[in-house]
Amino acid sequence: MKKTIIALALLTGLFATAQSSWKLDKSHSKVGFAITHLMISEVEGHFSEFDITATASDTFGDAEFTVDIKTTSINTDNERRDNHLRSADFFDAETYPSITFKSNGYEKTGEKTFKLTGDLTMHGVTKPVTLEGKVNGVITDQRSQKLKAGLKLTGTINRLDFGVGGETASLGNEVDLNINLEMAQQ
Repeated sequence: MKKTIIALALLTGLFATAQSSWKLDKSHSKVGFAITHLMISEVEGHFSEFDITATASDTFGDAEFTVDIKTTSINTDNERRDNHLRSADFFDAETYPSITFKSNGYEKTGEKTFKLTGDLTMHGVTKPVTLEGKVNGVITDQRSQKLKAGLKLTGTINRLDFGVGGETASLGNEVDLNINLEMAQQ
């Protein structure tokens, strides 16, 4: 009897920490950024085309992410600026059509917070980055009866480290990332 109880407890523990696939709910997600302009203001933008998948537990713990962002989809609400950002002066979207991120580390830092590390590839350059994460909540969707998770990821990168644009007094080097995600368990 004791062996049966121990075996059941071990199996329950294994299933409780099982990882599953999560897919992006794009209509409730945004990959945004902000950068200083002329040292006095901040310009915000986002990417309209992106795909993000994850593997995580039911509480969205110990997550692993794979991200693909299309550089041609940059949107700062200014067509002239967006076309310039797509050009060889910045993203060179024709040569480098995607920005990718593959996580390789997850560290829980609080009840709902975590640090996510991984490799970011942009403009043909790959560098390690660390993002701060927060699980806003996990619920069961009433329609699908599947779990949905809300997340926020933030961080700062230096665009010059990736060869995006050159040194200029009119544009800051640091880019703040602000990513809001809604993920659906598959």
